[in-house]
Amino acid sequence: MTVKTSKIVSNVGRAGTKSTAPPNIGALIRRSEAIMLPLAALLVGLIGFSIFLLMLGKSPLAFYGYVYQAGFGSVFSWENTLSRTAPLLLAALCVALPARLGLVVIGGEGAIVLGGLTAGVVGALLPGLGLFGMILMGLAGAVAGGLWIGAVGWLRTKRGVNETIASLLMAYIAIALFNHFVESVFRDPDSLNKPSTAPLEAAYRLGEIPGFSVHWGLIIGIIACVISWILIDRTTWGFAARIVGGNVRAAQIQGLPTGLLIVGFTALAGAFAGIAGMIEVSAVHGSANAALIAGYGYTGILIAFLARHNPLAIIPVAILLAGFEASSGLVQRRLDLPDATILVLQGFVFVAILLSESLVGRIDLFKPETWIRTKEEPS
Repeated sequence: MTVKTSKIVSNVGRAGTKSTAPPNIGALIRRSEAIMLPLAALLVGLIGFSIFLLMLGKSPLAFYGYVYQAGFGSVFSWENTLSRTAPLLLAALCVALPARLGLVVIGGEGAIVLGGLTAGVVGALLPGLGLFGMILMGLAGAVAGGLWIGAVGWLRTKRGVNETIASLLMAYIAIALFNHFVESVFRDPDSLNKPSTAPLEAAYRLGEIPGFSVHWGLIIGIIACVISWILIDRTTWGFAARIVGGNVRAAQIQGLPTGLLIVGFTALAGAFAGIAGMIEVSAVHGSANAALIAGYGYTGILIAFLARHNPLAIIPVAILLAGFEASSGLVQRRLDLPDATILVLQGFVFVAILLSESLVGRIDLFKPETWIRTKEEPS
């Protein structure tokens, strides 16, 4: 597919005027808005959660101090945080890629668990293949996740089914299927109290980065984010996807394959989530079991929105949220708060992010005409 573009010249002000502003001022202001609004929303969410803590009689300063200590306060804390970052990166991409086409896909959790289950089964059924076997596990996880979320795109294109509802319902179905197969067909007879698939052999366990207690899944997640950014911002396919996201009708009039783009991008998004499941099975759990249903897909929604669906911005945001999750145990012990407190924090931030989305393009500070001055041309 070749996408042809024409150079658009915009004259600011009425006829007979010319702009004294740099030609790229509009792009600079848009980038500033994309950074400042999420940061402001994050701050508002933290303030709102602080009020919630005060109502419980807890100190917000103590809470955030423990969050910093457990998530970022030492080398061990950083290693723990970065190990949790890998699945969050890929789960966030499962939301961010479809969002560029105007789709709100929130069912990444289903793709993660099915990807992990498929990878675990492939690893158990095909032992002794070494690196090739691990690659097959990754491909199996990607195919399972891609087919699952790609089906959401197909339903949206062919049947007009709302992708948000479809992806959420399919996530519940995926989790039910996962539990069924793990507890019956693919259950390891030796897994008594905790049903799981057969344990992976040592050659299929994803190792750690040399010098760090962080598995290679982190590097895989970062590479996936970089590739996604290149795809969206530096290819004709990404340009076409952004056109579809801006106006589907206009894209169809221009002859763009909107159906193919929607199914393709949702399938790619699901493939990333499926790889996240494979990484969790290979690097963390050693088999597919109920621990795989950890809520990474839902945290990925918050990360994607906080990053404004920018694959590169997902990296620091995922690290921040991973640090929050890494601190849940310490917060529970030191402040006598339930483990779900971190989920409440995420809820406050997510509501603030949704509210900030309604302000996009409405704040005078982030409007190009606020900064562009014009002067009359001599007649």
